Amino acid sequence: MAGPMAKLALEDGTVYTGRSFGARGETFGEVVFNTSMTGYQEVLTDPSYKGQIVAMTYPHIGNYGINADDRESLRPQVEGFVIRELSRLPSNFRSQGQLDAYLKEHNVLGLEGIDTRALVRRLRVRGSMNGVLSTRDLDNASLVHKARHSPHIVGRDLVREVVPPRPFVWNEGFTHPFVTYLPPRPANHHVVALDFGMKHNILRCLVQVGCKVTVLPGTATADDVLAHRPDGIFLSNGPGDPAPLSYAIETIHRLAGKKPMFGICLGHQLIGLALGGRTFKLKFGHRGANQPVLNHCTNKVEITTQNHGFAVSIDDLPPALEPTHINLNDRTLEGMRHKRWPLFSVQYHPEASAGPHDSSYLFEEFRKLMG
Repeated sequence: MAGPMAKLALEDGTVYTGRSFGARGETFGEVVFNTSMTGYQEVLTDPSYKGQIVAMTYPHIGNYGINADDRESLRPQVEGFVIRELSRLPSNFRSQGQLDAYLKEHNVLGLEGIDTRALVRRLRVRGSMNGVLSTRDLDNASLVHKARHSPHIVGRDLVREVVPPRPFVWNEGFTHPFVTYLPPRPANHHVVALDFGMKHNILRCLVQVGCKVTVLPGTATADDVLAHRPDGIFLSNGPGDPAPLSYAIETIHRLAGKKPMFGICLGHQLIGLALGGRTFKLKFGHRGANQPVLNHCTNKVEITTQNHGFAVSIDDLPPALEPTHINLNDRTLEGMRHKRWPLFSVQYHPEASAGPHDSSYLFEEFRKLMG
């Protein structure tokens, strides 16, 4: 049965009316879209979506339910979830519950029944913009006013909202028999991972290729990292604008060149800033599991999973860094490496989850650097 009326208002004055599912109330965030056909639970629980209301372009969501194995963090991280149609009868042998109940349990608002094609077209033409999703206030003018006066994502430090409260050790690799895209290797290397909002499958991949992983909050200092005497340093994904994260930029600046280093997504952007580059906000970002990337080292195209709204400027790379991967849709920088130090990074997500596994070899490359 459909829920009560709910509305999504954008800061440009556009209002979409549909029905609510999940929790009731009101929430704010940058409205973005994801083009993945599957993986809605991984999207919901990815900490990189903190501060954002996510719209899915695929029209039928919830059809295979929810399960504990597909979480990328312990709870949903999105501010709100917008879809065309909610499936209330999930069918999958791994399903342990319904999407509607999952969002209610974690107090996340959902909106269904709007024309998501029209919403995505508006975001592509106008760019990502602030919005408010509400079941409480249904006055269009009031909602638009709230959207226009809600905090923008540029200049905000969202990492502090998702970093772990304390260090911990992760020792779980792949556990499902169908997941075989990285062969298991003996744990011969110790990696310190700086967690800015890290997906769990990144940790699984590191363990799978032979790493003992100590996770530190992204607020840790260079001395904190080196005190663990790591063989390598990993920099995770995370939400929002990298520019205000001065503490992380300083830490990476001090660590660069001391140990092999690998960064993904926000970690990639922070490396760029720490070594003298520049980042900028994309018009509507890259979010989905179907982004084509050209690997300059192999001259092969990889289909990749992505989730970011900022990028490192390829025109402002410092001389010590060279591009390794380019996005074939808009020619933005997707990967780079240092010309002298054992340091490399990618903007996309080689751990996938959900998505293609074309780029999983990068975890093996990191292992070889430490060898």
